Amino acid sequence: MQAQASQPTLADIIQAHAEAFPRCLKNLQAKARSEGLSDTTINTTIANLEFVPKVIELDQQQPEFSQTFANYFNKRATDWRVNEGRRLLTQHRPLLDKLAKQYGVPPQYILSFWGLETNYGSYKGKMLVLDSLATLACEPRRSGYFTTELMQALKLKEKYNFDKETMVGSWAGAMGHTQFMPSAYAKYAVDGDGDGKADLWNSTADALTSAAHFLQNLGWQANQRWGREVLLPAQFSYDHLGAKQALPLSAWAAQGVVQSNGQALPSMDMKAALYLPAGHTGPAFLGYENFNVIMRWNRSEFYAISVGHLADRINGAEPLKVAPPEQPRLSREQVKQLQIKLNEAGFAVGKPDGVLGRNSIAGIQAFQRSQQMIADGFPSQAVFTALGIAL
Repeated sequence: MQAQASQPTLADIIQAHAEAFPRCLKNLQAKARSEGLSDTTINTTIANLEFVPKVIELDQQQPEFSQTFANYFNKRATDWRVNEGRRLLTQHRPLLDKLAKQYGVPPQYILSFWGLETNYGSYKGKMLVLDSLATLACEPRRSGYFTTELMQALKLKEKYNFDKETMVGSWAGAMGHTQFMPSAYAKYAVDGDGDGKADLWNSTADALTSAAHFLQNLGWQANQRWGREVLLPAQFSYDHLGAKQALPLSAWAAQGVVQSNGQALPSMDMKAALYLPAGHTGPAFLGYENFNVIMRWNRSEFYAISVGHLADRINGAEPLKVAPPEQPRLSREQVKQLQIKLNEAGFAVGKPDGVLGRNSIAGIQAFQRSQQMIADGFPSQAVFTALGIAL
């Protein structure tokens, strides 16, 4: 019987990429030439880009445990961010009012994105973006995407005469106050202070103007909220959950859904989707079209809720009516066991992968209904127990 080949270690993967990097740089130089970049950029900047082992390490990492909503939200919608956002709202009021008029994005939302992305510019990342992008461009898994981003970053360097050391950001190449990837920077960055350069590292006016411009182009609906916290009635059916099952506000009102202060939902002709990031024991939210716009900035429901709520708080709103409950973090292996058990019980959720996607949530709901449980689609301890899985 032939022995199975052992999986390469992280050290093996890093070494293989490091050895292939010089040859990859030659290919990147050829690519840059075809993109019309200058000989100086090709022969000096690209030729001297460096392989960054830490980038490969971070790219290879998959979180062993899922993050709970309480852990995510409480670290982001903090009192400090609320108070600092309110201070900056006063400080930058003339600019923010101008942006609201020009782009249709209210000041509190621009500030909320700024707060979540870089703590209002206090932490923009420390990695040299060109080195990070070159390292990722030479990693086969997403080479095409990161090669495109590297070329855009090099074009930005040429266009604005940025120093390599100025272009710092995240390990994956997001840059500046608003953490734009180079392609977004090239397309949406705006010279907000009129100095002839869109500098998202050193100009707050450029950064906030660019954020407003970006949101407008993502489809921001002027004169609409992001969504709101709501309260659900005791015998709520949970038949419609998530982005794919949006209903008119009138339909939610007919089911007994009210605002968090107990008042009726507004009588507006618009659709909303219901989100339960911590299951039925946690806060409930209706997300409007601007919730979807926030998701186009960052594909995370937790992120979109945090941006929306922080914006509300900056604008004077109270904390959540229902605080996010503390819940155990689930490992990928535990979620995988959950998926296996659901499949075995006849609730098809697809190939077990340890990731709670739409199919898994639908499968949990179907199982919960079969057990006369509240069908909120949440992987609670009660669900694990009912499936015979010890946590």
